[in-house]
Amino acid sequence: MKYMTSQLVYLLRKEGNKRNFVLLGRFFAVLVMLVVLYSIVFHYIMMWEGRKFTWVTGFYWTLTVMSTLGFGDITFESDTGRIFSMMVLMSGIVFLLILFPFTFIQFFYAPWIEAQTATRTPRSLPSDTSGHVILTHHDLVSAAFIRKLEQFHYEYALLVPSTKDAIRLVDQGVRVVVGELDDPESYLNMNADRAALIATTHSDMINTNVAFTVRGIDPDVPIIAMCSEENSIDILRRAGATQVLRLGEMMGKALARCTIGGDAVTHVVGRVDELLIAEANATRTPMVGKTIREARLNELGVNVVGIWNRGAFIYANADTVIGPHAILVLAGSADHFFNYDERFIIYNMSGKPVVILGGGRVGRAAARALATRGINSCIVEKLRGRVPDELNSVIGDAADLGVLTESGLMDAPAVLITTHDDSLNIYLTIYCRCLRPDIQIISRSTLDRHTETLHRAGADFVLSYTSMGANNMFNLMKRSRIVTIAEGLEIFRTQVADSLAGQSILESGVREKTGCTIVAVRVDSGLKINPSADMVLEAGNELILVGSVESEQQFLARYGDA
Repeated sequence: MKYMTSQLVYLLRKEGNKRNFVLLGRFFAVLVMLVVLYSIVFHYIMMWEGRKFTWVTGFYWTLTVMSTLGFGDITFESDTGRIFSMMVLMSGIVFLLILFPFTFIQFFYAPWIEAQTATRTPRSLPSDTSGHVILTHHDLVSAAFIRKLEQFHYEYALLVPSTKDAIRLVDQGVRVVVGELDDPESYLNMNADRAALIATTHSDMINTNVAFTVRGIDPDVPIIAMCSEENSIDILRRAGATQVLRLGEMMGKALARCTIGGDAVTHVVGRVDELLIAEANATRTPMVGKTIREARLNELGVNVVGIWNRGAFIYANADTVIGPHAILVLAGSADHFFNYDERFIIYNMSGKPVVILGGGRVGRAAARALATRGINSCIVEKLRGRVPDELNSVIGDAADLGVLTESGLMDAPAVLITTHDDSLNIYLTIYCRCLRPDIQIISRSTLDRHTETLHRAGADFVLSYTSMGANNMFNLMKRSRIVTIAEGLEIFRTQVADSLAGQSILESGVREKTGCTIVAVRVDSGLKINPSADMVLEAGNELILVGSVESEQQFLARYGDA
C-alpha cells in the first residue's frame, strides 16, 4: 500500500502528468457525451419505427455497436436506422479501438510505469544520509566492493545515468540513484559532502571528470579513482582524487611478492606497524617432514600462523607437519625474520629466471617488481613489441611446448600466469603443473569464482583482480584497519572486547572459537609481537589478528567490532 501511495504521489506532483490527466478527462467526457447522444437518437428512431425500449437498453445497444461486439439481438428495420448504426459503428472504431488505447497508454499507463520506475530508482538519498559510500560505475571491482560493504554493514549508493540500467541493477539488489556523472546536482542529491568515500572505477577520463566535479562540491571528501595509464595519475590527483589505484601495477607487484624465487628466506607480504607477515618456502629444507615444534622455529622468535599447501591454507599448531610443498606464513618483527633468514639462507638457492606468462600491464609490472628483488625473469608474450626491450622476453604462444622450453620453464623456480582470461589461466596452470610438478605456480584470477578452480588446477597462489581492487578501496576507507595478505587471508585490528578483558590469550580460546590468530597486542608500552599464551588481555588493548574473511566474521559476531 505504501508503494502504491508513493506512485500516486509521484503521478500527481509531476506537472506534465497533471496536463495528461486533464486531456484524458476531456477524452472520457467526449466519449460519455457521444454514448448519451447515441442512446437518445436510438430511442427516437425506434419510436419512429413503432418500437419502444428502456434507457438501459439504449445504452446497451450503443456500447455493443461502438465496441464492434454487435450482438444483433436489437436491430433497426429502416434504412435510417441502419445508416445510424453504421455511423455509431464507425465512430466506435475510431474512439474505442484507436483513440482510446493510445490515449490511455500515453496519458495514464506510460506515466504510471514512469512512476513505478521513479519509486524504484530514486534521484536522491534521504536528507539525513551520512557516512555512506558513493560509487559511480558497476563493474567487477565495484561489485566486489559492494559485497564487502554489505558484509560489514556499510551504506552505499551507486550513481547510474541510465534509468534502464538502474532498473536492471535494482533487480539485482543494488541500491542505485539516477543522475548524470558530470552534474554537481547529482552529488548534492546523494549528500556527497557527508559521504565516507566516493569511489569511481570508470575510464581515466571519466574518473577525472567525476573527481573534478565532486571536488567542486566539497574540498575534503575522500575520492578513490581507478587508473589504467601511468600518465593519468598526476591528472587525477590534480583533479581532486585523494587516492589513485593502478590495479594492473598493484596486481603485478602482488604476484611478484608471492614468488619465492627459489630461495628459503622470508618474503614480507603484509605489514601492520612493526608487525610483519612473511612467507617462506620450506621445500628442500631440513624442516620438511617435521612438526613445527620439532623445527624449533619459536627459538627464532617467529610465529607460524599457517601453511599454504598447493593453494590450500591450513592454520598451524605445534603438531602440524611441514610437507614438501609447504609455504610457511610467518608473523614477527624485522629482527625475527633476520634470525630466520640467517638459518635458512643456504637452502634452496636458484639463479634461474622466473617465467611470466603474459606481457600485459600485470606481467610487465611483475617483471619490474622481481627485478627490484634481484630476481631475473622471462616474459612469454604472443604479440611482438608489447614487452619493452629492457625486459627479457620470448615471443610466442604460451601453450607451445617449444616456446615454454625456450623461456626456461623446465628449470625455473616459479611461473607467474598473468593474462586477463581466466579460462586461459586455468588451461596454462594445468599445463605447467603437468610439465613441472615441483614448480611454484602463481596465477591471476579476474573473477572471484575462478579462484578455487585455479587452485584445483594446480596453482599454489591465486590473486583475484576484483578482490584486490575491492580490498584496497575498503582498506583505504577503513584507514588500513584491514590488510590483505593473500586471497581470503587478512590481518585486521580491533579493540579488546569487554568479554575478553581479564582473560589470558589461552583462556580466551579466540583461535579455537573463531579461527583467528592473535599475532600482536598493542599495550601502553608498545606493540607485543607474537605474545605468549599466558598474556592477559586488558581493556584498552588493541588486538592484531590474522584470519580468513569467514573467521573474521565469526570473531566480530562473537566479540563485536570494539
